[in-house]
Amino acid sequence: MEIINRRQRMGSVARKIRRDQDRTIGLVPTMGALHEGHLSLVREARRMCDVVVVSVFVNPTQFGPSEDYEHYPRDLTKDTALLTDYNVDYIFAPAAEEIYPKDFCTYVNVGGLSKPLEGATRPGHFRGVATVVAILLNTVRPDFAFFGQKDAQQAVVIKRMVRDLAFETEIVVLPTVREDSGLAISSRNLYLNAEEQESAAVIHRGLKQAKELYKKGERHAAKIEEIVRTTIESEPRARVDYVSVVDAESLERLEKLDERPLLIAVAAYVGKTRLIDNVLLNKVKKDAPASKG
Repeated sequence: MEIINRRQRMGSVARKIRRDQDRTIGLVPTMGALHEGHLSLVREARRMCDVVVVSVFVNPTQFGPSEDYEHYPRDLTKDTALLTDYNVDYIFAPAAEEIYPKDFCTYVNVGGLSKPLEGATRPGHFRGVATVVAILLNTVRPDFAFFGQKDAQQAVVIKRMVRDLAFETEIVVLPTVREDSGLAISSRNLYLNAEEQESAAVIHRGLKQAKELYKKGERHAAKIEEIVRTTIESEPRARVDYVSVVDAESLERLEKLDERPLLIAVAAYVGKTRLIDNVLLNKVKKDAPASKG
């Protein structure tokens, strides 16, 4: 396993793999603080691809001025040790100035998909996400890039960017990995104390109740949203930021629900920590991408 810090070096290595070796490349973009959710992506990348690259980069452009960029957990030594067990070929861990030189001035903005949900609460967040993912895809030129369903809006935004800008990478979105309690595994769970970890499981309980309500025939989005909100706010340590039922592809907010793929998305504070989660309804079953060979 080689750790690469320079963007030029990473691009050179990737070109050699593609041209001289004719092998498939899988990219797992991360901000470090690796956990089982990330490792599920690494395992799938290893299964599908000949060469696996994991990027570790805390991206400053996706954090707002009052957010936790300076305090976001960073431990490359620990992350590297963890990835050693997963037969990763390269870790791409650039410094911020490698990705954003001093005269950097080009950003990617994915129109309407970036505005609702997280976009409304965190203006500019998805401009930062789309920009850094575009840079990573252009640097590594992977055949496949792997993301988690927990960050559902991020996955939708990236898929649209890849389609609209004609990237040759296929985006693979894998299911959310959860604690036994149902809490979605996230790097920000490190901010929760033991009591808050227990309380945070209420988010998934609310989503499960909403899913059951839909299965029983409820088609009014307001009632679906209300059961999520009521369930979460029954926990004294929890406070809802938003709950929204949207079209899973356009992210359009809906009032009357039908049989199209739907996303119930939620953001909530547990103590001072903001967490997001979601559940898909009427998920379209697609054939899994072929593995290497």
